[in-house]
Amino acid sequence: MSRIGKQYISIPDKVNIRLEGQKVFVDGPKGKLTRILPSFICCTIDEPEKKVFLEKAEENKLSQALYGLSRTLLSNMVTGVSSGWHKKLTIAGVGYRAQLDGKDLILNMGYSHPVKMVTPPALSVSVESPTSITVSGLEKEAVGEFAAKIRSVRPPEPYKGKGIAYEGEVIRRKAGKTGKK
Repeated sequence: MSRIGKQYISIPDKVNIRLEGQKVFVDGPKGKLTRILPSFICCTIDEPEKKVFLEKAEENKLSQALYGLSRTLLSNMVTGVSSGWHKKLTIAGVGYRAQLDGKDLILNMGYSHPVKMVTPPALSVSVESPTSITVSGLEKEAVGEFAAKIRSVRPPEPYKGKGIAYEGEVIRRKAGKTGKK
């Protein structure tokens, strides 16, 4: 039994959820999102109590696997349209910096050329300082994916910690070579 799937999703004020068959529409102050639920997951909306429940229509391994996933994806949609998602990245290293050129992100990461990254239309990227980047948007998956793409340009290395890391990420450090004694 999925413990996550059994939990209800509470709907905050100013967020509307409606169903059309297996298609779920979520509207909120930040925007609108839609998702198609699997055919063996049933969704019911309790309007007076502002809660959403998911149930399995069939008892098999696939429906069991997608039960908790569907609930989490729906919960992420509700959070996205109400408050949005964001990921912060920090840059460490001498001469490493980021800047915005319109909607494009330009990273100078010690390569022979600056790395230009085109921001997806559903996301917004802001550079607070040359060493701090924030990716924000409605969809948690898209925010995380683009933040991972930015990080992959120069992941943090274990010796000096130089590179792009998520804010709060712990980088395991290694000792360097010891000299000949």
